[in-house]
Amino acid sequence: MEHNANADNIYQNPNPVNYPPQMPKGPSFFERNRIIIKGIVIFFLTLLLLIPSSMVTSIIYERQNRQGEAFDEVSSKWGYPQTIIGPVLNIPYYEIYIDSNKVVKRYQKTIHILPNALKINSELFPEKRHRGIYDIILYKIKVNLGGNFEIKQYIDDLNIDKKDILFEKSYLSIGISDNRGIEKIPVMTFNNKTLNFNAGIPDNDIFGQGIFTNLPLTDSLQNMGPINFDLNMDLRGSKELYFLPVGKTTEAKINSTWANPSFIGKYLPNNPAEISGNGFTAQWNILHVNRNYPQVWLNNSYSTNESEFGLSLMNPVDNYAQSDRSVKYAILFIALTFLIFFFVEMINKISIHPMQYVLIGIALIIFYVLLISISEQLSFKWAYLIAAFMTIGLITIYANSIIKSRPMTVLTCGVLSILYMFIYIIIQLQDYALLMGSIGLFVILALVMFFSRKIDYYKLDAK
Repeated sequence: MEHNANADNIYQNPNPVNYPPQMPKGPSFFERNRIIIKGIVIFFLTLLLLIPSSMVTSIIYERQNRQGEAFDEVSSKWGYPQTIIGPVLNIPYYEIYIDSNKVVKRYQKTIHILPNALKINSELFPEKRHRGIYDIILYKIKVNLGGNFEIKQYIDDLNIDKKDILFEKSYLSIGISDNRGIEKIPVMTFNNKTLNFNAGIPDNDIFGQGIFTNLPLTDSLQNMGPINFDLNMDLRGSKELYFLPVGKTTEAKINSTWANPSFIGKYLPNNPAEISGNGFTAQWNILHVNRNYPQVWLNNSYSTNESEFGLSLMNPVDNYAQSDRSVKYAILFIALTFLIFFFVEMINKISIHPMQYVLIGIALIIFYVLLISISEQLSFKWAYLIAAFMTIGLITIYANSIIKSRPMTVLTCGVLSILYMFIYIIIQLQDYALLMGSIGLFVILALVMFFSRKIDYYKLDAK
């Protein structure tokens, strides 16, 4: 029987290489969602770069602390912020106390009488000293204190037996928060009599330190009407100056060549202060009913510290404060810059590696380090201009090597320049920074949505 070879061929694969037939492979998950994945990666890179931006903030605080140390070092030799209180008339007396054993005890206490009227005229002369790279704001001040005391009326109202009052031991005291700032020994004219002051104060009922002068009250002084006084002082201090309205009526006036005062304390000037590029003039008119202590009291019944008023010599150019404000916009810098490159990547159909985004982000962070270091040597305006020019130039050159398209590189440079200019304007507009910032962000978002409205992200992923 013959073997049929053709029958065997029926069960044999005529083309074993292509059997079973191979189906063409489609794009992988990552290829289908390339744009979404790239967007997520960029988002997390943006958040990751907030870590070095917070480290920049730490650098600013460290430099501010060092500036504070320089200020304390200079102030400790010149004089700290000054608070001037007084003058106050102090009259010792004996307080009679009978204990349980009917033993009479006498304790020496003090009557404190404040001026009936007080006029403060002062002229402040600012001085700028240097400690290393830091500017320290100091001042000298000439103060005139004038007014009068009412003695008889207040003594009669206290219901203290006059034989227990030690009129011969009475004294005038003036509170000065830092005696190191006294340049000349103050001289007072009291009832046409010249009085010289001594260091320290006999009691701490009203203030902790200051100067005093003995003022024995004779019978004629005790029964006299208003007694006039006039006092001149030359003091040194730093940063802040305070007065206390111890008069029944207190009128205060300060003149200075400092053009950037900040009025502080419990009371503001009665009328808007006259401030110009040549200095300022400020006036206060304060009544005794505006504060929380009377014109006369015994011992330490009241505290006067809460009623102080005055001014601070605010430094108009605080580079660290402006640098700190600029760092707060770091997330905006990074996000918008990455967004620019993301759209360039889609439009030009190129692929920018995440590592390249990281290098661009690091360049944006180094901008702040440059800004801080240069602003310590130059004004903030020039420091910002130099740091922005260096950063934009570096990113533009790097972008040109990636994009390889001159029009897109020029566009990227222009957008970055506008962004840095916009942030600088926001930093300078202290009162309207939030308003301008929110409007600017809205405009930026609107522009991004407008120019990207026709982009088909799904088609880009498919391609």
